[in-house]
Amino acid sequence: MAEIVRRISGRFQTSKESFLGVIEIDPDSGRISSVQKGRLIESPSREDLRFDPEKVVIFSGFGDIHVHAREDETGKHVYKEDFLSVGLAAINGGVIHIADMPNNPIPPTDDGTYSRKRNLADRSPVRITLYAGIGPKTRPLSLHVPYKAFMGPSVGELFFHSNEQLEETIRHYEGKNVSFHCEDPEILEKHQTEVLHEDRRPPEAETLATDFALYLIEKYNLKGKLCHYSTGEGLQKIVKARQRGVSVTCEATPTHLYFDRTMLTDENRHWFQMNPPLRGPEDKAELIRGIREGWIDYLATDHAPHSIEEKRKGTSGLSQLDTYSLFVTWLHREAGISLQKIAEICAENPGTFVNEFLPREYGKGFGKLETGYCASFTVLDFYTPTTFRKENIKSKSGWSPFEGTLFPGSIVAVFHRGVRVK
Repeated sequence: MAEIVRRISGRFQTSKESFLGVIEIDPDSGRISSVQKGRLIESPSREDLRFDPEKVVIFSGFGDIHVHAREDETGKHVYKEDFLSVGLAAINGGVIHIADMPNNPIPPTDDGTYSRKRNLADRSPVRITLYAGIGPKTRPLSLHVPYKAFMGPSVGELFFHSNEQLEETIRHYEGKNVSFHCEDPEILEKHQTEVLHEDRRPPEAETLATDFALYLIEKYNLKGKLCHYSTGEGLQKIVKARQRGVSVTCEATPTHLYFDRTMLTDENRHWFQMNPPLRGPEDKAELIRGIREGWIDYLATDHAPHSIEEKRKGTSGLSQLDTYSLFVTWLHREAGISLQKIAEICAENPGTFVNEFLPREYGKGFGKLETGYCASFTVLDFYTPTTFRKENIKSKSGWSPFEGTLFPGSIVAVFHRGVRVK
């Protein structure tokens, strides 16, 4: 579906307020040209859309800032996903911009590898922000980009074997925007003979790595982010660091908020293998509390589209970009997260994260229902249930941990820069 829209009307939601209104769109730039509150379109024309304000909520377009699209210049992993298919999966999930991680066969760690990957990413139907990789002996790019550091082994070879090796590299990135995968390599080494994946990567691997990541963020004045956070104990470390002025934010994934290790069986364990693994029910409850209390800043999927065959063999990572907005309806209806908080962690904060890295054509960027921002919207109905089925998947992975799940709401429409794409 590709439909140009001039005006959109209904009930809009931000982190501060809910309002009835009309948003006008400049078709040439794809940006918001005016926001008129307190009224609705009375007689919609052919290029107007009015959504029922009693049933439907309009958000600034959602962004997922932790995705593994898999494509790079080698083409080795495009059977898993590529920049076109990941864009289609994003739109299917109500997401209009994503940020892609750097653990590729040829990771983007310098200007050349980054620029070549950038050219590939521009083929996507949604905007893709690219992280540059930090690995042993890498150095900052001349380009203004966000960075990702894997503290312990993950999928790919872009990781560190010790904290000393990590700090020796990080000191060159002073003042940069750096996201951390928090798992302590020495703890992982110590537990590598455990039978179960979740015991091979225990909670203390994350909490100890959190201590070191916070130390690095504070010492080297980084703009830090902790990825796919999973432990309640670690969240309190983040809260205390913020209280003393450390610049750190964190993500939580739908799977860590919805599932826990008590749900694992011999039959489903391989589907839910990921890094970090599922934790206990008490950690899951603390993550939900963390969203409610403002400790968690982003809902980010860590979408890792491995093939069905790879999952059966024990590859870590879950495919879940297709269900982003459906999960949001569960987050509001079942977990009790307010619409204001959803606007914050799904639209505004992801927009703030990527906007400084966008080309000028995007104006003020994503995440706000204000003049000059991209006319991108995620439109949800929180009261018409949807059962997500295998045939609904757009990701090349062809599977989802949410297959067969009945969500309490549905996706009504998705707009990307003034064009209706779903």
